Amino acid sequence: MTSLLTRPDRSRHESGRTEASRPRPLVLIATLGGALAAVGPLVVLLAIGVIGWFASDAGIHGAPRDGMRVGALAWLAGHGAGVGVAGARVTIVPLGITAIAAWSVWRLGHRVGDSVSGHGPDADRISDGERDVTVPTAVALFFAAYAVVAVVVATLAAGSTADPSVPRVLGWTVLLTVFVAAPAIAVGSGRAAIWAAFVPAPVRAGAAVAGAVLTRLLVVSAVVFLVSFAASFGEAATMTSRLHLSPSEAGLYALVNAAYAPNAVLFAGSWLLGPGFAVGGATVVSPGAVVLGPLPVVPLLAALPGVGTPPGWAGALMVLPPLVAAVAAHRTLGGRFLTWDRIALAGCGGGLAAGVGFALLASLSGGAAGPGRMRFVGPFTRDVLVHSVTACGIGALLGGSLLAWLAWRATRSAVPVEGPASDDPAED
Repeated sequence: MTSLLTRPDRSRHESGRTEASRPRPLVLIATLGGALAAVGPLVVLLAIGVIGWFASDAGIHGAPRDGMRVGALAWLAGHGAGVGVAGARVTIVPLGITAIAAWSVWRLGHRVGDSVSGHGPDADRISDGERDVTVPTAVALFFAAYAVVAVVVATLAAGSTADPSVPRVLGWTVLLTVFVAAPAIAVGSGRAAIWAAFVPAPVRAGAAVAGAVLTRLLVVSAVVFLVSFAASFGEAATMTSRLHLSPSEAGLYALVNAAYAPNAVLFAGSWLLGPGFAVGGATVVSPGAVVLGPLPVVPLLAALPGVGTPPGWAGALMVLPPLVAAVAAHRTLGGRFLTWDRIALAGCGGGLAAGVGFALLASLSGGAAGPGRMRFVGPFTRDVLVHSVTACGIGALLGGSLLAWLAWRATRSAVPVEGPASDDPAED
């Protein structure tokens, strides 16, 4: 048992430890971290809201609190709250704001983890199986503080024209806590490294493959969207000019569109995988067909292809997801010392997990963007799930299988070959 190993004598250091060197209270650190993670992006959006209020009419109408309310509603929209506009519910989430919130949660969560690393049992006792509730306690307190800020903001921002959904905000807060804050606190506290040592090597390799495949698929999707938008930039500028905005208003409108750029990236990824997405009821945008109806004046929509049957090269781009998965799996598994069967298993499992992860992200990118037919905007999630799992799984399996075959050949060549039996009686 590791706790029985010889440890360095710390008595001299412990005797000189002062009151000031004691670890800070876990409750205070985790609670303050959760509150600051929520307040940081909120303050930035409140400032942008006030700037937008002043830039729109030089402060002639309304008051600064109106601009602050718009900023608070934008922060809540990034947490899935949705808003009511002219009797219609807008539920599509600006994932750009969500990404900023996730970045804030990760940074503060990592700092919280680093600050509470001295609480609970040490690494040797954790390895021996002693119960450690440091990370779960910190995560629970972090979530509680973040949720309190979210509920207070939703209550203050609610009004007759906008009614953010508190349950949806709390649901997205749970997602941020589970998938961002909890890993950040575990990594910052050093517990993640300890726990990872107990995970089998193929599982760790599969997780690395999943992360690499998903990251590269998102990068390729972003490149496809940016190329399409750059090719239609003139049309996007024409759309903006129709609104007759001042330079300051045009800048703020560009920020609003940028908040939905991650949504557009996931739309482009769904298009690459084959199923595509809808921009309103009875519409489809896919490599096989493009059917559109009347669209709002939004510059991001200039990146949409023309109505009709896309050219043949558009369908050829569907080879990119499995190719990206194969390359990512090959590069990730190349430096790992695994047997050939475990390499193939890690490649296939990681690709399947990456496909599921992309489908989950795609399901978060859509929603209602207005009344009527605009209530249906986003990828076809079920079809995207099937295609993403198939493309990423097969691609990663092929990339890992090449390494597995090389490892299998190396194993066969390392086996000594027995020669024929000797007939010399002197050797008997």
